[in-house]
Amino acid sequence: MDLLDLTIKELHDGFKKKQFTSVQVTKAYLEQIKKTDGKIGAYLAITEKLALEQAEAADKIISSGKDFSLLCGVPCSIKDAILVEGEKATAGSKILENYVAPYDATVIVRLKKQGAVILGKNNLDEFAMGVSTENSAYKVTKNPHDLTRVAGGSSGGSAAAVAAKEAAYSIGSDTGGSIRLPASFCGVVGLNPTYGAVSRYGLISMASSLDQIGPMAKTVEDARIIFEAISGKDPFDATSVDYKLEAKSYKLEGLRIGVPKEYFAKGIDPKVEKIIKDAIKKAKDAGAKIIPISLPMTQYAIACYYIIVPSEVSSNLARFDGIKYGHSNQSGNNLLDVYLKSRGEGFGREPKRRILIGTYALSSGYYDAYYKKAQEVKKLIGQDFVKAFKKVDVIFSPVSPIPAFKIGEKKDDPLAMYLMDVYTCPVKLAGVPALSLPAGKIGDLPVGLQIIGNHFEESKILSIAAEMEKLF
Repeated sequence: MDLLDLTIKELHDGFKKKQFTSVQVTKAYLEQIKKTDGKIGAYLAITEKLALEQAEAADKIISSGKDFSLLCGVPCSIKDAILVEGEKATAGSKILENYVAPYDATVIVRLKKQGAVILGKNNLDEFAMGVSTENSAYKVTKNPHDLTRVAGGSSGGSAAAVAAKEAAYSIGSDTGGSIRLPASFCGVVGLNPTYGAVSRYGLISMASSLDQIGPMAKTVEDARIIFEAISGKDPFDATSVDYKLEAKSYKLEGLRIGVPKEYFAKGIDPKVEKIIKDAIKKAKDAGAKIIPISLPMTQYAIACYYIIVPSEVSSNLARFDGIKYGHSNQSGNNLLDVYLKSRGEGFGREPKRRILIGTYALSSGYYDAYYKKAQEVKKLIGQDFVKAFKKVDVIFSPVSPIPAFKIGEKKDDPLAMYLMDVYTCPVKLAGVPALSLPAGKIGDLPVGLQIIGNHFEESKILSIAAEMEKLF
């Protein structure tokens, strides 16, 4: 039995039957990280001492004979934009190189209550800005299926850790596709929850109206278990809602699946298209009804997204000024010098690019033309989905138009990078949940099927994803 292959439920059952301990499983994962992560680069920090302490504590709970949670003793990793008290939280940026989290994010509080074991912090695109994890200030995370290719972004380290058996599951965040895209590229399950379903308290902000924390896992069942543990109302996050997964399960038979014509247009790799269309056919053969739909505002989604996000970035990143925390260069003659030198040295190219775009979009005389207009378009994109869900139960689409691309291939072409979000960012602008499910491979490269649901219908998309998982 390879401990690294076991799902959360299988580990839980093994703990119950005394087949192995949490310390043994944790040591197996730490050994795997030491063996393989030099090549992959999924981690920015290994929290070995913390992990072993948590594993020992979990083993005491397990051996007490009382009931214990499904996540108790199960080792996980955390995207390095989420705060874990006493550990560094860099957000992949030099400006936070030595920042140590003074408190736990709400999701971490909830995981710790469940008895989770935290192996370390995962690499990401700087401040979660990117689709390839090439924008990290520290290293490039490589795809475990092909080390010459990207792992996706911005939660590339989290996806790679799960795919390379360096964590049983991981916690990532999604602003425009940052959970689903790396999940698709690395062949794992990634759930982007409804906006507000999971607290954002303790997540280093990028674009506050879109950021959402979610699970990355080996299986759909694992993703459900994690989501149940971390979701719900939080007094520290006013946008969070009191929400629990409904117990109801859904079947493919009689299900109305919408297929948006805009998601199978020019630009999609024919091999990706075939895998997704084969998945849709499998659902149809299982009794689902396939309904062609249109999401006409899709064509404006990227332009809309890349006005709203940089605008919120310019606001959220203003706090990193070299005064209160983070990198500080005080060699200048005045306060302005401190600001300019600290931010100039601390931020990488992509944050600087987005700060400039966002500041311009919000500036006097341009606010109405850009930011206000983008917010109006965002509303129209949301209405597309409202109309669609009157006709269908879920929507099936690709996650990405192409499989994982070569490292360095798009690094100097930000527009090509931005276009990678074409199928994922409309979902974010609408605020609805979506899941990436491994649907097939092009050679060694995984391809994800995106299953989109209506607001707070995580239970439905998880149920349908579990049915599809059986078919695959």
